[in-house]
Amino acid sequence: MLRKILNIVVLVPLGIVLVVLCVANRQQVTLGFNPFDPSDTVLAISGPFFVFLFLAVILGLVIGAFAVWFSQGKYRKRSRIEAKEALKWHTEAEKRRLQQEAIVSAQAANPVADRPAFQGSTPTMIAAQQK
Repeated sequence: MLRKILNIVVLVPLGIVLVVLCVANRQQVTLGFNPFDPSDTVLAISGPFFVFLFLAVILGLVIGAFAVWFSQGKYRKRSRIEAKEALKWHTEAEKRRLQQEAIVSAQAANPVADRPAFQGSTPTMIAAQQK
């Protein structure tokens, strides 16, 4: 629900502004790529002005996205390394848990009363072992 409201509040005015911008800048312009001879038609493109505006905005967004992606590379690398390490420790903990369960089940199969008490054990220590 909040997302729908946000879309209406942001996207509708943005769409209106873009339509007004397109209508106000629909005259034909020539974009020349030859800085030494501006009248050269070989290296020139003609089109509505708003098309060039939109292309400039899109190109800026793409260049900015690549710049952010490259600048955050070290954080993605550290995240991959830490994820591998976390997986390694998780599997090690699981292995230790299974070992502990095997030991507990083996001890449950062999009651404490069957095991001899340590030399020098007190009766309370023997009773604690039997629990």
